Amino acid sequence: MLKLYNTKHRRKEEFEPLHEGEVYIYSCGPTVYDFPHIGNLRTFVFADIVARYFKRRGIDVHNVMNITDVDDKTIRGSNEEGVSLGEYTQKYTDYFMEDLDTLRVQPAWEYPRATEHIDQMLKVVEGLVEKGHAYEHEGSVYFDISSYPQYGKLSGIVPEEHETRQFGRLDQDEYERDDARDFVLWKAAKEGEPSWPSPWGPGRPGWHIECTAMSIEYLGETLDIHLGGVDLVFPHHENEIAQSEAYTGQEFVRYWVHPEHLLVEGEKMSKSKGNFYTLRDLLEKGYDPIAIRHLLLTAHYRRQLNFTLEGLDQSQQALTRLWDFADRVAEIPDDAEGEDLSDEVDAALEKFDAALDDDLNLPGAMAAVFELMREVNPLLAEGSVSAAGRDRVQAFFEDADTVLGIIAHEKGSIDEEIDALIEERQAAREDGDYERSDEIRDELLEQGIVIEDTPQGPRWRRE
Repeated sequence: MLKLYNTKHRRKEEFEPLHEGEVYIYSCGPTVYDFPHIGNLRTFVFADIVARYFKRRGIDVHNVMNITDVDDKTIRGSNEEGVSLGEYTQKYTDYFMEDLDTLRVQPAWEYPRATEHIDQMLKVVEGLVEKGHAYEHEGSVYFDISSYPQYGKLSGIVPEEHETRQFGRLDQDEYERDDARDFVLWKAAKEGEPSWPSPWGPGRPGWHIECTAMSIEYLGETLDIHLGGVDLVFPHHENEIAQSEAYTGQEFVRYWVHPEHLLVEGEKMSKSKGNFYTLRDLLEKGYDPIAIRHLLLTAHYRRQLNFTLEGLDQSQQALTRLWDFADRVAEIPDDAEGEDLSDEVDAALEKFDAALDDDLNLPGAMAAVFELMREVNPLLAEGSVSAAGRDRVQAFFEDADTVLGIIAHEKGSIDEEIDALIEERQAAREDGDYERSDEIRDELLEQGIVIEDTPQGPRWRRE
């Protein structure tokens, strides 16, 4: 039974879907004005893990991740580049999708874009006005948080006792993390900004309203799980709750799940500090994208992750060992006799499941995989793993990787010249010419190819 930490109640709770056999998940996606940085990517990879977990359990997953393609930042960026908003945001949407694919993030069920759901947003805003939860002022529409007494139940940040309209309204999309004032649902048109017709004149949506409108459109009035970085608890998610529940009269989200911040070299990520990384920055430095994914999973999602290049090197080394182990297991012949590893694999599976069920403890789940590797490695070296043991380990790895997405790999190929050297070295060993054998080993090592002699013959891996 899965237990999730619910931000709303500040405790772990047993997860029960609203509809048996189905789960409805909404994730706050990117604002497509730039490349996503690794802090964003941690959140998106975690959303992938959540979906993968339920799929592995045989549950039908309806997961939606929105694309914010109209807001202050996207408008400013498109104006600076002198291109249309659509052209500007499409470019960065494509980059975002490429990054997800590179990191083995499985596609969400839907990726709705804000600009394609203006009608749905206007329907919600009109409904809030009709119900007395919103009001128009100079062509803009604001949510009256004094009309919703439960405001602040997620974040604990509550407005002052007097009427919120007496101390101003918030028009910008992003603002201070403790500023509880009436927030904008619909913005009156400004020069140089795209606009759409509305009952209050031309304008564009505010940031918060898009998630309410699109989650209702695709997932209904009540969601099982809402995901998003911890920085979104206030104001974004608090405002989502207020406007959604005021509009529908129903509970908006049953389980709020928030990954923590990512630090880089122990500090908040900042371009001015030189510690600001996108996926492309790291790929240009020669890092394997799966090592990046691995590092993003090494801290529990509710703990801050300190992302370092040294840690990335360690992730690459850990994966190299894991992949090499998987290759050696795969090479066990069908007639091999020895240990069937049933006890070891059963224990690993039990630890893996227990870790995931305990608030998606990914470090614990990965530990189960690596512990099995360490237990089996000596048996592999002795050549004492049976074909049945091989099959059990491979089945466990395939099962675990449906959630982790880090184990499957391509060994790659070597060119004819290197292949010839490997054959020459083996012939030299068989002839007792160990001096030549060692020379070839060193020559291959200079080219990044490591040769290992096993009971089944020589095998190679990249350094």
